[in-house]
Amino acid sequence: MPHELEFTLLPPAQGSECRWMNIDRRGIRVGKARGKAEGNVLIIYSINIFPEFESKHYGKKTIDYFKSQFSTIVADRVRPTAIGFWEKMGFVNRGDGSYVFMKNGSVSVVNS
Repeated sequence: MPHELEFTLLPPAQGSECRWMNIDRRGIRVGKARGKAEGNVLIIYSINIFPEFESKHYGKKTIDYFKSQFSTIVADRVRPTAIGFWEKMGFVNRGDGSYVFMKNGSVSVVNS
């Protein structure tokens, strides 16, 4: 089981609403995430676990951390190769290319 990860939110770039977050384990950067918080809603634009750290559950631990911080999480414009990951994490296809997780479980799904 991997040890706990550390998450460091970076200041927003000038003119951008999005923020990057470093994902570290024992002082070593294992990945990055980019998103935007709007109240208790997090919109995730990307999560990148670096190739040498894949298959160590760091992506899952990152999403678990986000779930502990936000009541609604939207994974925006999910790549076809990542759909299985988001579904395994409890996200539901909204029918517009994004996937959503809500703590109360009620998600409106748009059929495409």
